[in-house]
Amino acid sequence: MFEAIVVGTDGSPTAREAVRQAMELAKQLGAHVHLVCAYEPAPSIALRDADDQRPPGADWALGPPREAVNATLAEAAEEFVRAGVKVDVYPRRGDAADAIIDVAEERSADLIIVGNRGTTGTKRFVLGSVPNKVAHHAPCAVLIIRIA
Repeated sequence: MFEAIVVGTDGSPTAREAVRQAMELAKQLGAHVHLVCAYEPAPSIALRDADDQRPPGADWALGPPREAVNATLAEAAEEFVRAGVKVDVYPRRGDAADAIIDVAEERSADLIIVGNRGTTGTKRFVLGSVPNKVAHHAPCAVLIIRIA
Protein backbone atom coordinates (compact mmCIF):
# COMPACT_ATOMS: atom_id res chain seq x y z
CA MET A 1 0.00 0.00 0.00
CA PHE A 2 2.45 2.68 1.21
CA GLU A 3 6.07 1.81 0.43
CA ALA A 4 7.71 5.24 0.49
CA ILE A 5 6.63 7.74 3.14
CA VAL A 6 7.89 11.33 3.33
CA VAL A 7 7.72 12.95 6.76
CA GLY A 8 8.26 16.66 7.34
CA THR A 9 9.70 17.67 10.68
CA ASP A 10 10.85 20.87 12.33
CA GLY A 11 11.24 19.43 15.81
CA SER A 12 7.99 20.97 17.07
CA PRO A 13 5.58 18.93 19.22
CA THR A 14 3.23 18.43 16.27
CA ALA A 15 6.10 17.33 14.03
CA ARG A 16 7.34 14.93 16.70
CA GLU A 17 3.87 13.38 16.78
CA ALA A 18 3.90 13.12 12.98
CA VAL A 19 7.27 11.37 13.22
CA ARG A 20 5.94 9.00 15.88
CA GLN A 21 2.87 8.08 13.87
CA ALA A 22 4.90 7.72 10.66
CA MET A 23 7.23 5.35 12.48
CA GLU A 24 4.34 3.18 13.65
CA LEU A 25 2.79 3.07 10.19
CA ALA A 26 6.09 2.41 8.41
CA LYS A 27 6.89 -0.36 10.88
CA GLN A 28 3.55 -2.07 10.23
CA LEU A 29 3.83 -1.73 6.45
CA GLY A 30 7.56 -2.26 6.01
CA ALA A 31 7.78 1.16 4.34
CA HIS A 32 10.90 3.26 3.73
CA VAL A 33 10.75 6.70 5.38
CA HIS A 34 12.25 9.88 3.97
CA LEU A 35 12.61 12.56 6.68
CA VAL A 36 12.69 16.18 5.50
CA CYS A 37 13.62 19.31 7.42
CA ALA A 38 14.08 22.69 5.74
CA TYR A 39 16.24 25.66 6.57
CA GLU A 40 16.26 29.08 5.00
CA PRO A 41 18.80 31.85 5.53
CA ALA A 42 17.69 35.45 5.70
CA PRO A 43 18.10 37.37 2.45
CA SER A 44 21.48 39.09 2.37
CA ILE A 45 19.82 42.47 1.81
CA ALA A 46 18.22 42.16 5.26
CA LEU A 47 21.64 41.64 6.78
CA ARG A 48 23.53 44.29 4.77
CA ASP A 49 23.05 47.03 7.32
CA ALA A 50 23.22 44.74 10.34
CA ASP A 51 25.61 45.55 13.12
CA ASP A 52 28.85 43.53 13.33
CA GLN A 53 27.90 42.74 16.91
CA ARG A 54 24.90 40.59 15.92
CA PRO A 55 24.71 37.34 17.88
CA PRO A 56 25.56 33.99 16.29
CA GLY A 57 22.62 32.64 14.34
CA ALA A 58 21.18 36.06 13.55
CA ASP A 59 21.60 35.29 9.84
CA TRP A 60 18.64 32.94 10.02
CA ALA A 61 15.26 34.62 9.80
CA LEU A 62 12.75 31.96 8.81
CA GLY A 63 14.23 28.77 10.07
CA PRO A 64 16.97 27.16 12.06
CA PRO A 65 20.58 27.00 10.87
CA ARG A 66 21.73 23.92 9.01
CA GLU A 67 23.34 22.47 12.15
CA ALA A 68 20.02 22.59 14.03
CA VAL A 69 18.27 20.98 11.05
CA ASN A 70 20.87 18.19 11.00
CA ALA A 71 20.36 17.63 14.74
CA THR A 72 16.57 17.53 14.34
CA LEU A 73 16.87 14.99 11.54
CA ALA A 74 19.41 12.86 13.42
CA GLU A 75 17.23 12.72 16.52
CA ALA A 76 14.14 11.69 14.52
CA ALA A 77 16.09 9.19 12.40
CA GLU A 78 17.35 7.44 15.54
CA GLU A 79 13.76 6.59 16.46
CA PHE A 80 13.20 4.93 13.09
CA VAL A 81 16.47 3.00 13.30
CA ARG A 82 15.60 1.73 16.79
CA ALA A 83 12.23 0.56 15.42
CA GLY A 84 13.90 -1.24 12.52
CA VAL A 85 12.49 1.12 9.87
CA LYS A 86 14.60 2.12 6.86
CA VAL A 87 15.10 5.88 6.91
CA ASP A 88 16.92 8.53 4.89
CA VAL A 89 17.26 12.18 5.87
CA TYR A 90 17.01 15.26 3.68
CA PRO A 91 18.13 18.64 5.04
CA ARG A 92 16.89 21.05 2.38
CA ARG A 93 17.47 24.73 1.91
CA GLY A 94 14.31 26.65 1.12
CA ASP A 95 10.61 26.61 1.84
CA ALA A 96 9.52 23.69 4.02
CA ALA A 97 6.47 22.76 1.95
CA ASP A 98 8.46 22.89 -1.29
CA ALA A 99 11.18 20.73 0.26
CA ILE A 100 8.65 18.11 1.36
CA ILE A 101 6.93 18.09 -2.03
CA ASP A 102 10.27 17.90 -3.89
CA VAL A 103 11.45 14.90 -1.87
CA ALA A 104 8.06 13.21 -2.37
CA GLU A 105 8.41 13.66 -6.12
CA GLU A 106 12.08 12.58 -6.18
CA ARG A 107 11.39 9.44 -4.13
CA SER A 108 8.05 8.57 -5.79
CA ALA A 109 6.40 8.69 -2.39
CA ASP A 110 3.03 7.08 -1.78
CA LEU A 111 2.30 9.20 1.31
CA ILE A 112 3.38 12.44 2.96
CA ILE A 113 2.90 12.89 6.71
CA VAL A 114 3.08 16.36 8.29
CA GLY A 115 1.89 17.97 11.49
CA ASN A 116 -0.93 20.49 11.42
CA ARG A 117 1.29 23.31 12.67
CA GLY A 118 4.88 24.14 13.38
CA THR A 119 6.63 25.95 16.17
CA THR A 120 5.02 28.63 18.30
CA GLY A 121 5.44 32.38 18.23
CA THR A 122 5.93 34.35 15.04
CA LYS A 123 7.24 31.27 13.22
CA ARG A 124 3.79 29.66 13.39
CA PHE A 125 2.49 32.09 10.78
CA VAL A 126 5.12 30.92 8.30
CA LEU A 127 5.07 27.24 9.25
CA GLY A 128 1.28 27.03 9.66
CA SER A 129 0.91 27.23 5.91
CA VAL A 130 3.09 24.15 5.32
CA PRO A 131 0.37 21.48 5.71
CA ASN A 132 -2.00 23.57 3.62
CA LYS A 133 0.49 23.98 0.78
CA VAL A 134 1.54 20.34 0.94
CA ALA A 135 -2.07 19.16 0.86
CA HIS A 136 -2.81 21.26 -2.22
CA HIS A 137 0.34 20.46 -4.22
CA ALA A 138 1.44 16.98 -3.15
CA PRO A 139 2.02 14.32 -5.80
CA CYS A 140 0.54 11.65 -3.49
CA ALA A 141 -1.74 11.11 -0.48
CA VAL A 142 -1.24 13.39 2.53
CA LEU A 143 -1.85 12.61 6.19
CA ILE A 144 -2.00 15.67 8.44
CA ILE A 145 -1.44 14.83 12.10
CA ARG A 146 -3.44 17.03 14.41
CA ILE A 147 -2.69 17.63 18.05
CA ALA A 148 -4.49 20.03 20.38
